[in-house]
Amino acid sequence: MSQLPGQVFMDVPPTNYPAGGSPAQMGVRMNLPQGPRYFPPGPAPVHLQASSMMNSPIRGHLSQAVQNSSVQRRVPSSQVVNLQAKVLPKKPKRVADREIPVAALVKFVPEAKAYADLLAFEQKLDMVISRKRANIQEALKRPLKIKRKLRIFVSHTFISGKAMENEEESSCFSQWELRVEGRLLEDLMPSGSLAQTPEANRHSKRKFSSFFKTLIIELDKELYGPDSHLVEWHRTAQTTETDGFQVKRPGDQNVKCTILLLLDYQPMKYKLDPRLGRLLGVHTETRIGILEALWQYIVQHKLQDHHERDLINFDRYLEQIFQCQRLRFMEIPQRLNPLLQPPDPIIIHHIITVDGNESQRCKCYDVDVEIDDPCRAVMMQFLQSQQSQQEICAFDAKIFETVDQIKQLKLQRDFFLRFAEDPQGFLQHWLLSECKDLKNMHNQVSQPEADRRSEFYDQIWMKEAVKRFLHTVVLQKKQEVDSGVASSSSNTMQ
Repeated sequence: MSQLPGQVFMDVPPTNYPAGGSPAQMGVRMNLPQGPRYFPPGPAPVHLQASSMMNSPIRGHLSQAVQNSSVQRRVPSSQVVNLQAKVLPKKPKRVADREIPVAALVKFVPEAKAYADLLAFEQKLDMVISRKRANIQEALKRPLKIKRKLRIFVSHTFISGKAMENEEESSCFSQWELRVEGRLLEDLMPSGSLAQTPEANRHSKRKFSSFFKTLIIELDKELYGPDSHLVEWHRTAQTTETDGFQVKRPGDQNVKCTILLLLDYQPMKYKLDPRLGRLLGVHTETRIGILEALWQYIVQHKLQDHHERDLINFDRYLEQIFQCQRLRFMEIPQRLNPLLQPPDPIIIHHIITVDGNESQRCKCYDVDVEIDDPCRAVMMQFLQSQQSQQEICAFDAKIFETVDQIKQLKLQRDFFLRFAEDPQGFLQHWLLSECKDLKNMHNQVSQPEADRRSEFYDQIWMKEAVKRFLHTVVLQKKQEVDSGVASSSSNTMQ
């Protein structure tokens, strides 16, 4: 079927046809208005059905004319209702729908090539953004940590009993106070330095206790006895974060104390067995990091079995550690459990002095800690942001609408240009196309040219087809008569 972007409805029949219409129309007459009528063209559907023809933009005026005319359809009325009841789903928009025929438009629309270049650039940009988005999603599956320096301040003060007697005018014992505090170095920088950089401002100041899971202060057992020489703090689900810890005890002698700090690793880290740690070059690492280091060692020394790739043939070092010659890789995590130990705590030795030396009363220690990467929040915000996506969808909708208008205008221009170049040939070609479309509307499957000739009706199968048709009609009439007789007899019996 030839597709034309527009229609011209005329009351003049085609050449050499009687006034009633062509034989191909099979008795269908249409009461069309007098005189030529021109309607704006539109894209024609590829598959023409009754429902699609009535709803298509090209056949809109034709469908109205058919509905208002006395058209004799050669299909059952129930089938017509079912066809009209079908509603075509809305066609989803594709990337190809935004493309325009640049070669045909560049002659009178020079901006068409610039639009095509922008469209190609947008596709490349979308590919880059999609790849980066996938990389960010993959990176967020792993813990993003950065190392920072935590400065721990250990200080003490001593208050003699005489000074307290002068203030309170009562007999008091001497006492000392021990403080353990800390800050990140970025938080200790003065204004105008590193603290004012965007990276430092991305994360909020963390409390000192948030870096640790356990803190134990061990005092001299000979001075304070076995019951009060230990001060312990353990993190719980209801723990309130604090900037430091302080301990007060009575005493007027120098006291040796040991401070043990156990870092709160997220995710949990483990200390490797010394033999496996020296072999892999890892001291304390997460379980996943230990498995990755072990896999790199296996690949580097080619320990995979050549026939069964999931089997690992241990060398003499791994054989001594795992106590076996070969092992499946999926069994290694379970065999690693006896080789993993809790990480070593941070141990600080401090002496609480009661003399007047101020230089020994405050000590600083720098410890490496891990904090969440500030970029993680930016990545999450980028993935969860919907504002930019809504703007892009709005612009895409405008582009689709504009491109549809451009294509519609081009079809109209081509339609009237062909009509202006050869009006007679254009109308003859268009009327032939309309005849084919009319047959498709009435579900008439036929050969366009063969059924116009008399030889088509003189073939052998024509007589048999007529007999079959008459036989079918006779059977239908007989069934109607039998049903009428049956209904009348039932009424008589009642």
